[in-house]
Amino acid sequence: MSTARLADPPRTMAASATELSKTYGQGETQVVALDRVSVGFPRAEFTAIMGPSGSGKSTLMHCVAGLDTFSSGSVRIGETELGPLKDKQLTKLRRDKVGFIFQAFNLLPTLNALENITLPMDIAGRKPDKEWLDSVIGMLGLGGRLKHRPNQLSGGQQQRVAVARALAARPEIIFGDEPTGNLDSRSGAEVLGFLRNSVRELGQTVVMVTHDPVAAAYADRVVFLADGRIVDEVYGPTADSVLDRMKRFDAKGRTS
Repeated sequence: MSTARLADPPRTMAASATELSKTYGQGETQVVALDRVSVGFPRAEFTAIMGPSGSGKSTLMHCVAGLDTFSSGSVRIGETELGPLKDKQLTKLRRDKVGFIFQAFNLLPTLNALENITLPMDIAGRKPDKEWLDSVIGMLGLGGRLKHRPNQLSGGQQQRVAVARALAARPEIIFGDEPTGNLDSRSGAEVLGFLRNSVRELGQTVVMVTHDPVAAAYADRVVFLADGRIVDEVYGPTADSVLDRMKRFDAKGRTS
């Protein structure tokens, strides 16, 4: 007696873009940064976005994160469509549902590590979930550094505080723009390991723009852009497979 194989359940998206376009200027001076990009970022998955300089990778992240406007198409974070939102609504959505990690640590020098971590929730008038916050701090190894101000922390420790700040509010999705760009290789590897663990152990969703094949290898999937379009994606990447794929781009960012 044969049995039919059950289909895998559909994956829910933490964020998605459909036919997303972004242009600058008009006429002969018009620049197409994104050209009808459609992509989804499944929950509890770590996605890296890569491509040559000028390929549109940072523009894509900024548009999907609600940090930049787009010319046409649609963007959703969870079930919320970003296009119709007014500025105050967009600000609230970013505050409540999105975490950000940038190359610059963006910590306030007058606050200690714990105060920097809880700052977004303090501004919103929300109390952190203590059990979740303790889990994040423990995973990032910051328990002994909470009273230290940024100038008393190493670069790697400062970026771990920035990661904890992004995770603390338990957002729908975390966006990282070259989050290890200012770190040495050892500190960078630690931060990337923590991001990967936040996906595997805490169920977080992470989207990271990077130019580094080693960093991309920490992700579950790599999406490649060229000329404002998605041209390929790789699941289960290794540094070698990503580097090999990047070598196929010529100087203009087109695939060979």
